[in-house]
Amino acid sequence: MSTANGMIPVISISADCLPETWEKAVLAVWDKGVDIRTQYDKPEDPPSKDATVIVTIMNPFCEPRIHKNFPGGPEELEVYRQEVVNGIHDHWIDPAAGKWTYTYHERLFAHCPVENMGRHDSPKPFKKVNQIQYIVDCLSRAGHSRRAQAVTWMPTADPATEHPPCLQRVWCRLVANEVGQLVLNMNTHWRSRDLYKAWFMNVYALTDLQRIIAEKISQKIDQPVAVGRYVDISDSLHIYGSYFKEVAAEVQKMRKSPFTQRAWESTNPAFAMCTQQAREKLAQDPDWYAKAKG
Repeated sequence: MSTANGMIPVISISADCLPETWEKAVLAVWDKGVDIRTQYDKPEDPPSKDATVIVTIMNPFCEPRIHKNFPGGPEELEVYRQEVVNGIHDHWIDPAAGKWTYTYHERLFAHCPVENMGRHDSPKPFKKVNQIQYIVDCLSRAGHSRRAQAVTWMPTADPATEHPPCLQRVWCRLVANEVGQLVLNMNTHWRSRDLYKAWFMNVYALTDLQRIIAEKISQKIDQPVAVGRYVDISDSLHIYGSYFKEVAAEVQKMRKSPFTQRAWESTNPAFAMCTQQAREKLAQDPDWYAKAKG
């Protein structure tokens, strides 16, 4: 697509389940995305395909929930899920030592702005804030509140880092369905997103966080809370030019046959076995997967 008009396309996608949504998003950005270079391109890389994309998954836990062809596997998916919802890699955060500057778990469950992440003695004027607990408490008091949100961006320090957070905000609200049961709706907002290699794992983990929030609210108010639709808004959802060849092969499969031929139910024996093995190894050593990959 030409950039002659200077407009970034805005695409809206809706589907019932996670793997179907991922395929629809890949096809939409591949076909309609604008060609834009990135700060990470090598001279020989083609420009990325890019668009502003609003994605709705009507039932995030509808089966099939797993796409067999996303770039990763069951073990990697479980490691990432636990990194986001359990904070198993928060101990890797040490920007002053040249290590990670954040994890999503740390920013959501223990947000603590600092002036300069590169200095161990940088002033920390605020206490850590568990924003997920705030969402739970806020919606338990007033489910219709529009204030139940968590943010990740640290304007005092993130702009100076090489890899600032992609996820910017999580917003939740409760609405009663036709039979009176409360349903937790979640929106997530992203400034930038690798559609092909990161999106699936991101959404798998964030929808699990949605499930956890619903369960915590249910426990607090002593009544059922169902998981509702998940909306995912990316200012820049992109497919990097550096792996166009890999994506092109996958796109051909998507065009020729239904997504169900490339999807697993989460109860699939092979997926369930690999996931359980990953959980057992992570329980013994949270760094197990990283060590195995060298």
